[in-house]
Amino acid sequence: MDGGSVDDGPSEDRPLDDAELSALALQADPDAPIAEDAVPLSVYLASAPGPLPGWYMPAAIARPGNPWRLAVVVGLVAVFLTIEAMGLCSTYGQSLFH
Repeated sequence: MDGGSVDDGPSEDRPLDDAELSALALQADPDAPIAEDAVPLSVYLASAPGPLPGWYMPAAIARPGNPWRLAVVVGLVAVFLTIEAMGLCSTYGQSLFH
């Protein structure tokens, strides 16, 4: 495809970019009949293994973390819970609504 032309149509070996998708959408006939083998989006999404289809969001990958990160997070949570338990507000001082 050269110069943003969409004459070649989509290719299976590479994804379409935004310009190609926009050009295809603008060229589409809104009054064209729906193909007999068209699958409704609700049926397609219901066949996905999770709440979101695989193309919507990549799978989460856990990164190996350092042990000190967990200690820092647990420590901060403990500090904020202690401040709250003492009746203080962690941002503006003593709260009048406790």
